[in-house]
Amino acid sequence: MAERRRLLNLGYRMLGSVQDAEDVVQETYARWYALSEEAQRAIEVPLAWMTRVASRICLDQLASARVRRERYTGEWLPEPVRNSATWTSTGGAGADDPADRITLDESVGMGMLVVLDSVTPAERVAFVLHDVFGMPFAEIAETVGRTPAACRQLASSARRRLAERRPGNSTAQEHRQVVSAFREACETGDLDALVALLDPDVESRSDGGGKVRAALRPVIGQDKVARLFLGLMRKEPEVDLVDDEVNGTPGVAVRVAGTTVAVLALEVRDGLVTNVWVVLNPDKLHAWTGYDTPSP
Repeated sequence: MAERRRLLNLGYRMLGSVQDAEDVVQETYARWYALSEEAQRAIEVPLAWMTRVASRICLDQLASARVRRERYTGEWLPEPVRNSATWTSTGGAGADDPADRITLDESVGMGMLVVLDSVTPAERVAFVLHDVFGMPFAEIAETVGRTPAACRQLASSARRRLAERRPGNSTAQEHRQVVSAFREACETGDLDALVALLDPDVESRSDGGGKVRAALRPVIGQDKVARLFLGLMRKEPEVDLVDDEVNGTPGVAVRVAGTTVAVLALEVRDGLVTNVWVVLNPDKLHAWTGYDTPSP
């Protein structure tokens, strides 16, 4: 189970999808059991072998995912996860250089996953394997089919992109306070209070997957984002906003008649909300709908 959990964590950070990560783990084990007993015994560290195989599968999936997402309706966002113990308490020791080390808590954050989706598949694989799971570049080279020096450059390139988006100086408590204030302002319809919580350049991105109505393009700016959420609240008077944990940080679950219809992940810097990621695609909300309570 520890091996499976590590591989699932790896696959999710590579692909941003729990279902795809589970498929990768299943395929990895299928390839392991397809080996003869002699071949299995010849592998000194089975988990290292499985990690390389899973990473290769992810690399192939990332390449095809880019093609699929060109046909995706509107914005594509990573699948949000709950229960941080499942997603942040396992894995490797991180990169050899402490300056390059990324904790599992950081690497599962929605903001980091969104940025990782913008780098090349090879950059993403090299970065996740080295900076998050502590794999040496010599081993990564076998996975991505590049030299160790090239893999080092791939990870460095991804790291530079991420450095521009690393969280600000807000503590976990400050983040929670801002998210709770955001929820309360939406519930009470207080436009001024909501605007005051938003960064001037705040962006809101929504993922409906073409299955439910959602903004097809980013909404940018304090006033526009505030009016967007207050407008949504007015259209659905029976909505409940519930504080919940989203990808290891405080977020909001949106429920209608006891059923989760959306999950909000918020990025907070210097006490202000800089990004709001709204996942409405029902295919990405299974982790939440399993916890819903039926309406009376």
